[in-house]
Amino acid sequence: MQRKYQEKELPPSSQNIMATILQSIPKEASVTKIEYEGPRIALYTNSPRYLMENNDTISNLVNIIKKRIVVRTDESIRKPEAEARKILAECVPKEANLQGTIFDTATGEVSVEAKRPWLLQRNAKEFNHAEVTEKIGWRLRVRKATTIPSRTIQTINATLKQSSSERSKQLKQVGDEIFRPRLTQRTEVSLYTLGGFGQVGRSSLLLSTPESKILIDCGINPGARSPMDAFPRLDSLNITLDELDAIVIGHAHLDHTGFLPTLCKYGYKGPIYCTEPTLPMMNLIQLDAIKVAAAQGRTPIYAERDVKQLMRQTITLPYGTVTDISPDIKLVLANAGHILGSALCHFHIGNGDHNFVYSGDIKFGKSILFEAASWNFPRVETLLIESTYGLKTDIQPSRQEVESAFINAVNNTLADGGKVLIPIPAVGRAQEIMMVIDHYMKSGEMVEAPVFTEGMISEASAIHESYPEYLARELKQKILETDDNPFDSEYFTNIEHADAREEPMRDNSPCIILATSGMLEGGPVLEYFKNIAPDKKNKVLFVSYQVNGTLGRRVLDGSKQATMLGKEGKVEVVSINCGVEKLDGFSGHSDYNQLMSFVQRLRPKLRRVLVNHGERSKSENLAMNIRRMYKVPAHYPQVQEAIKLF
Repeated sequence: MQRKYQEKELPPSSQNIMATILQSIPKEASVTKIEYEGPRIALYTNSPRYLMENNDTISNLVNIIKKRIVVRTDESIRKPEAEARKILAECVPKEANLQGTIFDTATGEVSVEAKRPWLLQRNAKEFNHAEVTEKIGWRLRVRKATTIPSRTIQTINATLKQSSSERSKQLKQVGDEIFRPRLTQRTEVSLYTLGGFGQVGRSSLLLSTPESKILIDCGINPGARSPMDAFPRLDSLNITLDELDAIVIGHAHLDHTGFLPTLCKYGYKGPIYCTEPTLPMMNLIQLDAIKVAAAQGRTPIYAERDVKQLMRQTITLPYGTVTDISPDIKLVLANAGHILGSALCHFHIGNGDHNFVYSGDIKFGKSILFEAASWNFPRVETLLIESTYGLKTDIQPSRQEVESAFINAVNNTLADGGKVLIPIPAVGRAQEIMMVIDHYMKSGEMVEAPVFTEGMISEASAIHESYPEYLARELKQKILETDDNPFDSEYFTNIEHADAREEPMRDNSPCIILATSGMLEGGPVLEYFKNIAPDKKNKVLFVSYQVNGTLGRRVLDGSKQATMLGKEGKVEVVSINCGVEKLDGFSGHSDYNQLMSFVQRLRPKLRRVLVNHGERSKSENLAMNIRRMYKVPAHYPQVQEAIKLF
């Protein structure tokens, strides 16, 4: 990363911060050193118990310096991992059912994974955090142990551990950049549209001030024929990757993150900010994209090593935490309700000079899986909002209506002894449908039958289960505080290998099959489709959008035959006699009414609305109606526009 501040001594602003900390910390805290840890300031101590039991000390300090502070244990008091593991096994109550421990040498934290994490919370009588930290010399993080361990999260943990010294060094450099003195007190704010404006796909934009350059999202348009239409127009900026202060990612889908590993491949060395679950989710999706490209005979635009490099550069943030990401920009991520970890990105620029909110993809309506998107920002002058469903006619049924229709569609088929095949995207939609099935089978409103899943669904579900704090309140409570975990439901069976498909395909055995991909374009769903389509007792139930030109769209439009490649590359003709049905309403996007309602909630504070992520007619319609109804200036930019915000 290009150094913006080259002097070896700490810059004045940093000296002031460090001096204030040293003056304010009591001697009993035994602080041994103060270091930058990316956007945080880390206080190392060889007596962690004091600061853990005197929370006011840190709270008061944060109020004075207005920066994030974390308490770290000094390396000298950290027990060797094997010894610390043994002590933890003795300290953790048997009822908590300890499953594993993960040590992070870069931060001095140990993640304790237990089946009943509520028995290990800070206020738990039998498990005193300060006391245990004092014994082992490592700070504790308590996590819910998942039913099926996530291979993605295991790989990330291993990669981060192997690169701990490199990460520590990088985090210090990032801190130097963030806490350097401002080069100018002038505040000007501009946006450069690089992709995802007047279109869906390759979402990307640059937020620029005289002090900072922040890239927001970095997606691809998988259906585009030329690189000029497929990738963000970074070429139009006339800047180098070294000049970027940070990249901020709203959520994991490829149209928002698919070009990110390519930036790492070509030399981006700076920080990447996203929520905690977005990191494993985007890794899962990016690595799958490599496999899909290879299967289709295309050369992937990045390699697995680039995705691993991305892991090392990512700094994850929880919702609601104010974080400095450059000398003049603070970032807060808030729930967007779209997929796991999806975030509205709130940028606080200068000394309160301008507040910009990027919606990314949002769902302003509650579901079984997620709470509705957050809206209560303290200040927003400019909002950039998506418009996937920006036409007045883009109205979806209510959640109650769509769930009722789903129950009826499934029950009718199961009652007749048929099978229901649901082609489904593995991330988000699959977990939503699983929660609906579990809920209504348990309540007796849905006919009980085995539910089989195949593809990336199991791995994506394991990541959902790993981050219950990002799920809807009721679901989070079930996972964290009870043994009634819907992801561990007795109804679900995951098909690990093709030779295990015999049971779901057996004649005269009603069942539900969830398999990828969602548009019948490759993946395990095709094998089930061949088996299920010829029998009129069965049903194919679509719960996601079917793009023109896909097999899913042809089936939905009434095709009676499908031509497919069979084993050994032979062409097979499949007769389609089964029932076909599509249900709207499970979408992770807001419909027109929800988008308008979201803007109205922010209206007292808004000066301008910009509209993106939609076909041109939808963006234009949404902008026009925002102007007309709320008397707020609204504009729908196109790709490669520069917009002055302040």
